[in-house]
Amino acid sequence: MAKSVTILDVAARAGVSKSAASLALRGTGYVSEAKRRAVLEAAAELGYRPNAAARAMGSARSGTVGLILDDLRNPWFVPAVEGLSDGLHAAGLSPLLGDWRLEGAALAERFLELRVEGLVLVGTLDGAESALPALGGLPAVQVGSPLAQVPGAAVVTNDDAEGARRVVRHLAALGHRRIAHLSAPGTPVGEARQAGFEDEARRAGIEASTVPGGLTEEAGRRAALEALRKDPRPTALFAVNDMAAFGALSAAEELGLGVPGDVSLAGYDDTPAARLRAVGLTSVDNASREAGRVAADLLAQRIAGARGSGTGGTDDGGAEPTAVVLLSPELKARSSTAPPTGVVR
Repeated sequence: MAKSVTILDVAARAGVSKSAASLALRGTGYVSEAKRRAVLEAAAELGYRPNAAARAMGSARSGTVGLILDDLRNPWFVPAVEGLSDGLHAAGLSPLLGDWRLEGAALAERFLELRVEGLVLVGTLDGAESALPALGGLPAVQVGSPLAQVPGAAVVTNDDAEGARRVVRHLAALGHRRIAHLSAPGTPVGEARQAGFEDEARRAGIEASTVPGGLTEEAGRRAALEALRKDPRPTALFAVNDMAAFGALSAAEELGLGVPGDVSLAGYDDTPAARLRAVGLTSVDNASREAGRVAADLLAQRIAGARGSGTGGTDDGGAEPTAVVLLSPELKARSSTAPPTGVVR
């Protein structure tokens, strides 16, 4: 009995990926005209015919959305995903979770096979621009990053530069004149927060320094050790996020320094751990739950539009215009920041 021709055979003959072949045959999403023509010619040459079950699946509304997280270990994602889940559920949509750190580009293939109707990217996904082109025709929203890593994705993010400026103003009002920022170079949120920090420090005439670190607890610990060993030592540290701030707490303890007695400390993201009485970390609430809800509403609107057009996505080569929603940050002052020694307020 002759072996039936599969979509993999068509993709191999056309010299494209399975996902690109699937999109070309379905007539949805972005596939270049050259690739589309190659796929159709390969299908004709091989006598490829999708089976009835596959055709039925392709025409049905799955009611599912691909939800890709940068790193499940980041506590900022918890309220954001809660907001997303609530909003998607209200719209009759169900999220399918994917961990970019573990699965990477394989998620594109999996979500195409599962016929998701939309896509949510949470955080900045390293290498997503080159790994997710096959999903470019789907309605999409990016949350918690100023970058749209899928063509035409709406962006819902926090005003990170303004949040950092508010931290500097708070520390300056307490009397701090020597502040070090534990940064995360090479990351969109890190660069925005560093820019806000440096801008406000210049305005306030504060002696500011930046120590390269990262978004993890260990990166924050290493950067804090470097900053706190300087002479003169900064009287306050501003970490790029709460995770890095927790690392800075460990660094201060290693050096026998008290927070806030010897050094004040502020973070960013206002994670649940920051709000614990035993921690009391001054932080910036970047409205992550609200960001999730807004993103869900935007995606539901885009999916409804795609269903109404009958395309299941945008037309070939024409992604929706990128919409950017910027949410206002709010400083949450707690016990980890206080006037420096010798300054009375």
